[in-house]
Amino acid sequence: MPEHPLPLMPGQRLARGVARMLRSMDHVVLPEFVPSRGLRVDLISMGPKGEFWIVECKSCRADFMGDRKWQGYLEWCDRYFWAVDCDFPVDLLPADTGLIRADAYGADIRRMSPETRLPAARRSRIMRDFARVSALRLHGLTDPGAVSAGVF
Repeated sequence: MPEHPLPLMPGQRLARGVARMLRSMDHVVLPEFVPSRGLRVDLISMGPKGEFWIVECKSCRADFMGDRKWQGYLEWCDRYFWAVDCDFPVDLLPADTGLIRADAYGADIRRMSPETRLPAARRSRIMRDFARVSALRLHGLTDPGAVSAGVF
């Protein structure tokens, strides 16, 4: 598959490396997922047992300090992680969240996030939304004309 046509932004490079790591763990990954109106997570993954992880990619201190919505993401996942590069000051990150070190080519979990299991109704909603968004994106890849024709 060809390389991305435009240079990736720092957060996109982190997201790519994290997605590769998650796939190696048998998770399926969606970038730029909206779990609820007003929230957009960088990555959400579903593990082989139906568990949901959210990963926010922070490319610098200012990016982290400007994030005012991250606590709203906690109620939409079983585990929550920050993904940062090797130069990020990790002492800024809350100790009760997961930590992933990443670059454009891979990542590794440095601190596992504590698990907070989703309620059944919320899990069902996220699973449905995850499936619908995945199917819509796949359809857009296999039939780009559907997007321009207003099918989506």
